[in-house]
Amino acid sequence: MRALLALCLCGVLSVPATAAQIDLTVEIPSLDVSEYHRPYVAIWIERPDNSVAANLAAWYQQKDTNEGAGTKWLADLRQWWRRSGREQSFPIDGVTGATRPVGQHKVSFSSGKAPLGDLPPGSYRLVVEAAREVGGRELLTIPFEWPPQASQHLSAQGKNELGALALDLVP
Repeated sequence: MRALLALCLCGVLSVPATAAQIDLTVEIPSLDVSEYHRPYVAIWIERPDNSVAANLAAWYQQKDTNEGAGTKWLADLRQWWRRSGREQSFPIDGVTGATRPVGQHKVSFSSGKAPLGDLPPGSYRLVVEAAREVGGRELLTIPFEWPPQASQHLSAQGKNELGALALDLVP
């Protein structure tokens, strides 16, 4: 044990720093409508100047139908599409996935790993946008500081296309 401590103090052996983490819960609410379609959802982190720091998730229809490929309708996620989506090649490894059913959906992202990567320290906003065929669209934001100095629980509440949004930051 003393040998390991000596190696660490001398700089020969480094102890890896723990990675900060973002744990996110996105609720897709049950809607009482005659024609229900799962929403397309985009999740990203943006800087104070509204530029995209990291695309975290894009959930959309993965298969082609007689109406066209699912990517055709990604432009309905207007804010995300204007800020980042139209510049992407789909599918985006580690980011894109299928639409999700009604319920709570948990996703986690660690610093140093894709898609979060090495997010520089600073002020950011988590943004979640949802759009649904024969439905509406909704956008929720949660401001946060990165990296977190202590564990934090932040939240936002949607009204139509999104339900509760919970952001947990872990140093």
